[in-house]
Amino acid sequence: MRRTRLTVALSTMALLAGGAAASPATASTSTPTYREYVALGDSWSADVFTTFPPTTEYTPFDCAQSSSNYPHQVATLLGVQTFRDATCGSATTEDMTQPQSGLPLGGTNPPQFNRLTPTTDLVTLGIGGNDSDFEGALVKCLNLIPVPLPLPSPLGGSCKTALTAGGVDRVSQAISKTGPKVAKTIAGIRERSPRARILLVNYLNGLPANGVGCWPIVPITNVDMGYLQTKFVEMNKMLSSVAASSHVQLADTYTPTLGHDMCKSPTVRYAEGLIPLSVQNPLLLAFPFHPNQGGADAQAKAVYGAITSGTTWRERYTGGDNGRQKVGIRS
Repeated sequence: MRRTRLTVALSTMALLAGGAAASPATASTSTPTYREYVALGDSWSADVFTTFPPTTEYTPFDCAQSSSNYPHQVATLLGVQTFRDATCGSATTEDMTQPQSGLPLGGTNPPQFNRLTPTTDLVTLGIGGNDSDFEGALVKCLNLIPVPLPLPSPLGGSCKTALTAGGVDRVSQAISKTGPKVAKTIAGIRERSPRARILLVNYLNGLPANGVGCWPIVPITNVDMGYLQTKFVEMNKMLSSVAASSHVQLADTYTPTLGHDMCKSPTVRYAEGLIPLSVQNPLLLAFPFHPNQGGADAQAKAVYGAITSGTTWRERYTGGDNGRQKVGIRS
């Protein structure tokens, strides 16, 4: 998702480090064959800074894309001949067709769709969090005081109160507006790569499912944590709805990662809180409010499992050239 000034500053400090991580997943004996895999998405697909330094094979250095992110792991497990990973921190749906400029060190990621070709036969897409400004909402919820007080944030004021003032839930509004953008992105993939199998990847379980926080490890009050978790689930439901209406497969990384949120112990959690450290990352450095290496491995397992589960998706067209209707069928 989008990187804030705070997390950008912390990540820039980490750029001097170096390391690697191993993939725990294993290939299936019934792995389907794909020759050209393209990964598209934001920082939760780039799995920023789970390994150091960031890979620059497919994106600029300041996209912070990790060589051990789930797309790289999936590509290795599938044994694809051609793999292009366009994922980049802070990416939105707009960055699929437009250059993503203004990266932390001045870099520019070309339009992610530039990696698609007519021969691409597999695409994973992990996008929508930044369009929904979810991380912006999360940052607004950071609080120096563990209980709500009638003071401005971060001195006890509730972000839920601010974000729902006047009876309008601004986060829900943003999520609702993001759905059509993700659907348009899927349509754009089909136009450029009509033979591709597309998987829409949702967001892993980053926040406590019961809505109970863990201040000061994650400095958000219980009231606001409950609100954020509700919005997080709402965002994933939106992605599920878009996948169904667009006739693409949803790769669910949320359900299998329940119980591994950022409030769990350091060896259990799959996402980190505000402190930029993780015992699951090679050099113990982490990107705040993002998956750690354990999370990236879990994402890889879920996405690879979706691809090789024995349920494949094909597309066929019904109707004439005027108003073609795509129908997803399982085989």
